[in-house]
Amino acid sequence: MESGRTILFVDDVEMFRELGALFLARAGKVVTAADGEEALAIARKDRPVMILSDLGMPGMDGTELCAAVKTDPELSGIPVILIVASELAADHARAIHAGADDVLSKPLNRVALLETVNRFLRFSTVRGLPRVQIDAPVRIRCGAVESWGQARNVSRGGLFVEGALSVPPRTEVALEFELPDTLRRFAPTARVVWLRADQGGQMPGIGFRFVGLDARSARYLDDYVHERAPVAPAVAMAEGGV
Repeated sequence: MESGRTILFVDDVEMFRELGALFLARAGKVVTAADGEEALAIARKDRPVMILSDLGMPGMDGTELCAAVKTDPELSGIPVILIVASELAADHARAIHAGADDVLSKPLNRVALLETVNRFLRFSTVRGLPRVQIDAPVRIRCGAVESWGQARNVSRGGLFVEGALSVPPRTEVALEFELPDTLRRFAPTARVVWLRADQGGQMPGIGFRFVGLDARSARYLDDYVHERAPVAPAVAMAEGGV
């Protein structure tokens, strides 16, 4: 266990609090809370290095807790990971819109949980999610405007697309793409998080962060990346950081 490092785990179900504390025991000192109000009080008192919270809870839920942390000048630097129990893309989107640094789904996978926690805690700067190179056409719809680009790499959290695309940062769009060598089609909503200009012989491109992504698709993407990049945790996203 890392001494002096407190991780706050929040869930209204005692069994899940105990499971989270067990999974994270070697990552630091784990304290738990049963709702958002209790968690916020603990965060202000103990200044945890990370908060992991269930999305749906009575009273102050995970999205409200995350928003409260991210808008508090003294707490805003604490990474918040929201845990979604449903398979719905809309719940993933709620977590992203609340300011979550990452989103995981229930039932919690111990390996995925520890990889996520270590991505935020073990390095001086946050490493990008593991990703792999791909070459796949992507349809991008922004309102009534439709364009096409070519996906160059993908992770559970996002996609980098090359092409002469005109979409401003923070714009949310609808994407459609299919992973190479699979018959699996994805149709998430996504947010523009960074732009690459047309310079130095490189094509322009856009880094997208998935916003509305159902849990089944997120798990499929995670498996797809890990199967093709067994050392992926050491290969942070070179093209943007999602």
